[in-house]
Amino acid sequence: MGFVPSFGIGSLVARTALAWVRNDPRAAALHRTNFHGRTVTLAGGPALAAGATVGAVLGAPGAAAAAAALTAGTVAGSVGFYDDIVGHRPEQKAAKGFAGHLGALREGRVTSGLVKIAGVGAGSLAAAALLAADPSRPRRGVLRGTADVLLGAGVIAGTANLLNLLDLRPGRALKAGAVIGVPLVLGRGGAMTAGALGAGAALLPPDLDEDIMLGDAGANALGALLGVALAARTGPAGRAVALTVLAGLTAASEKTSFTQVIQDTPWLRRLDELGRLEPAPAPRPGRDSPTA
Repeated sequence: MGFVPSFGIGSLVARTALAWVRNDPRAAALHRTNFHGRTVTLAGGPALAAGATVGAVLGAPGAAAAAAALTAGTVAGSVGFYDDIVGHRPEQKAAKGFAGHLGALREGRVTSGLVKIAGVGAGSLAAAALLAADPSRPRRGVLRGTADVLLGAGVIAGTANLLNLLDLRPGRALKAGAVIGVPLVLGRGGAMTAGALGAGAALLPPDLDEDIMLGDAGANALGALLGVALAARTGPAGRAVALTVLAGLTAASEKTSFTQVIQDTPWLRRLDELGRLEPAPAPRPGRDSPTA
């Protein structure tokens, strides 16, 4: 399938899934308050995961890549959605970051965040193994083949985590996904990336309008699918370079706020704010004041 059909299908499935989730009788459980204090819905997460996965699978250049995209997108989206729902509970909120989840495990508690981390890791490993089974890839010995699979899994999981780290403001994760994905559209296998980007393009307006949020389900799924596309087009050296960059960004996020870096960098700030709503004005004293 070509670029345009896969892009269109990804977009169509995402919009259809969003309408279906929002009309579900249990949709109120997906309501959250965002950083502006507005009520938004997490329905964008499963909608993005569904649209991006279907679009990527139909645009994949072969059976191995299609199976890898289906595995990575479905698993990352599913465990991300589980964390979106269960992680909202008070007893889950105390564990923050990887260290926090490990600390909870040592106390005998399995957090939803740890389930997500393990699930994304397992799905990424399975997807990388499926890519290695592609007959068009060079055959390698056991050790080199194993190293190649591990590097591929790291790229897939690392890209999923990166988009999740960036999903702190409306539209930011989808814009970052476009920056990563647009170069991957060129050349063989580009339609697979186009399918994922089509889903993101369909949901960018409601994300920027603070009508929906992606949550872990959407950010992890889109990131994992872009990771599959990147891993499918690189060998061990390319994967090692990509993994080094991803690991460096992840390590930096533990020390530095990406939001602060974006705010302090004019061109990044302008790109980040492009298309986004302004904060709601504070109530005026008198009739507009809730205490008047």
